Amino acid sequence: MALHRAMQREAGAMNENTQVVTFQSSGSLFAVPVNRVRQILDTQPIAPLPNSPAELLGLIDVRGESIAVTDLSELLSRGPTEDTSETRILILSLVNGQHGATVGLKTERVIEVTELDAGGIKSPADAGITTWDENVLTGIGRRNGSFVCILNLEKLFSEGVRRKTPEFASQRAIETSEEFTLT
Repeated sequence: MALHRAMQREAGAMNENTQVVTFQSSGSLFAVPVNRVRQILDTQPIAPLPNSPAELLGLIDVRGESIAVTDLSELLSRGPTEDTSETRILILSLVNGQHGATVGLKTERVIEVTELDAGGIKSPADAGITTWDENVLTGIGRRNGSFVCILNLEKLFSEGVRRKTPEFASQRAIETSEEFTLT
């Protein structure tokens, strides 16, 4: 019940007047607030990381900064995103407590910067979705009559996903190497 109230507060913070970037992945429409998008890039070579999960594609260089790129479709267990002329990488800002992070999110295509249709944003539970992990969504709205899933970036890239990033993996390797010493 507390989670449901938290989702309602978060969805309530966004309204149909909030500017969002809409994009497509695996045939579904998604959105994130425009103020969370630092850049939208054409697809480019991604340096793969050894032993990384399928959704963590690797690293790209953005103005001298190494950015981990995650395939949204793979992250949502829908298979890999095929590269086309419309494939894009959204460079997103995450806020987690007092720490920030920048991540790349590969999508089939970016549609537009827009406002959602009037009528409000509903939490997944209010929309009748009761058997799915709603944590990755802030809410569900509409654009031109089509449903748009508004991603909760912090939940999408929470501990379960962060443990797969190079920084976490490096730290974990140091921690676990202390447990296994050769004698």
